[in-house]
Amino acid sequence: MRASRRLYRKLTDSSPSTIRGIACMLAATLLFTVMGITARYVSGRIHPFEVVFFRVAFGLVLLLPLVISHGLRHFRTTRFGLHVARAAGHVSEMLIYFVGLTMIEYAQVQALTFTTPLFATLLAVAFLRERIRLRRMGALVVGFLGAMLVIRPGLVPVETGSMLILVSALGWAGVILIVKRLTDTDSSVTITAWMVVLMTPMAFVPAAFVWVWPTWTELGWLALVGIAGTLGQLAVTQAFRLADTTAVLPFDFTKLIWAALMGFLVFGEVPTVWTWIGGSVIFCGGLYIALRERQLHREALRAGGREKRPGQVDGSSVAQPLK
Repeated sequence: MRASRRLYRKLTDSSPSTIRGIACMLAATLLFTVMGITARYVSGRIHPFEVVFFRVAFGLVLLLPLVISHGLRHFRTTRFGLHVARAAGHVSEMLIYFVGLTMIEYAQVQALTFTTPLFATLLAVAFLRERIRLRRMGALVVGFLGAMLVIRPGLVPVETGSMLILVSALGWAGVILIVKRLTDTDSSVTITAWMVVLMTPMAFVPAAFVWVWPTWTELGWLALVGIAGTLGQLAVTQAFRLADTTAVLPFDFTKLIWAALMGFLVFGEVPTVWTWIGGSVIFCGGLYIALRERQLHREALRAGGREKRPGQVDGSSVAQPLK
């Protein structure tokens, strides 16, 4: 235990900024869990495609005034096609995710979403020609073995919902790479502006084919899905702005705890021991990759004569799984 405490003190600090960052991360994990459990609940009558539309539509209502307050000049971009690709990819993976979460227990959903950093690393190697050394390769193998522990192919029937969540994680990993590319030329305000403007009409197209007018009560639940998801995104962004990645990222694991608790309270679900073990293994693999990427990023900054200032957000913080 003392060795663990020494390691944590080495990685982070106990400054007020760090404590606020951790608090924001904990709030984000709770908000994302509320979003998912509410989406699953309301999907009993409203098709998941329509739920996705309301998720992004209420996000638009919340975020657009903030974006406009920064000035319309932030809509200027030379990479409009990449913004369209990002929005289309984001909507597609959300459609898959919202369908998948209605098919398997919610704790299992959260456990499998921890594979996102693993997929992001694989895609970066394949498409961005990033180099991967033995330690990160080992972390990838460990992480995907954790996914196999959750799914247990050959021992139990492979569930369609599990495959959909993995496909969604792969899709989100692709979106992360696009966002990283966009940050080379566009500000975070520009990226957010085009995201909220483009995603709502894109999400309406599939929703129109399964449209059912929600009751006022259902509309309230749908508003909660959109508001919780959007506030969760803002909270996780603020967490990485306030504190170092190494300080806040380990607390992302609390999503699995929240999911198990809310899944039990709302749906009476009791996660299997394999969900806990597999989810922990996946998370550890992804955590190592994220921390290693952070270390390499810092070394590159030092080599270039620049050091990250406290509270400064860098590209490594983009690669966190958001919904």
